[in-house]
Amino acid sequence: MRRLVHIGSVLVDIGVRVPRPPARGEDMLASSASMAVAGGFNILSAAYRQGMPAAYGGNIGSGRFGAMAVETLAAEGIEVLLPPKHEGDTGFCVVMVDATGERTMVTTMGVEAYMTPEDLAAIELRDDDFVYLSGYDLAYPHGPAVADWLRDHVVGQDLVFDPCPLLADIPAELLSSALDRATWISLNEREATLLTGDSDPRTVLARGSRVRGAVVRRGAEGCLLVTEAGIEHIPAFPAEVIDTTGAGDAHVGAFAAALARGVSPARACRFGNATASVVVSTWGPATAPGLEVTERLVGT
Repeated sequence: MRRLVHIGSVLVDIGVRVPRPPARGEDMLASSASMAVAGGFNILSAAYRQGMPAAYGGNIGSGRFGAMAVETLAAEGIEVLLPPKHEGDTGFCVVMVDATGERTMVTTMGVEAYMTPEDLAAIELRDDDFVYLSGYDLAYPHGPAVADWLRDHVVGQDLVFDPCPLLADIPAELLSSALDRATWISLNEREATLLTGDSDPRTVLARGSRVRGAVVRRGAEGCLLVTEAGIEHIPAFPAEVIDTTGAGDAHVGAFAAALARGVSPARACRFGNATASVVVSTWGPATAPGLEVTERLVGT
């Protein structure tokens, strides 16, 4: 079966549950807290649990957080393509989840944000790999090296591109490098509008010369599948929202895994929606379910 390869940002989430994000200068007590490997692990674990082999091609540090990442990836069964870096540790993200389940994040970059051209060239891709790229990896300091890697090494593979919340911070030429190479684009409504300057989701397709379709994630309303054939609304599955952390990541991972199984794009969106519905109803990152759960939700 095809493999999902992700090059960026497996890091550690320090999650706290708060009634609302604190105002400037304010102190606040959290009602609960957790620490877990997340970031790119959300995508990789979602795909893997949906039956798709997965590999991490990003950097891992040699400190406490790096050790957590190595242990967690191994326990999940996700292949690690590069050896740990001795120059520093893996980064971390402080995630504040409010009473509505919405999250507010601040990320501290580690070695995962500083890949060299040599690091990237050492990633051995297979011809049938499904490569996932997050916009974070174009906004990070290694963005230019990633753009060159896309041009020189991601040639025949499918590329799923998720522009991410930092879309506005990505230099235009780097953003174009990903859009020109992407075969699928997955993003939320805000990002779709930022990307195109237009509320019509069909304009997303015009941003990429090779793009086959776009998935516009709409939270509780499900998602839109946008192709040359038109726009199809794929409804969400009912869920009690507890924590939205990693829901978009899991949606992309499940969507890619379904495509790899030969599922139609519309049905793949249903698997993405089903996976996201479980994630938002569970506290913490990387809470995607297994394939048997989503198959029951999606049905025949």
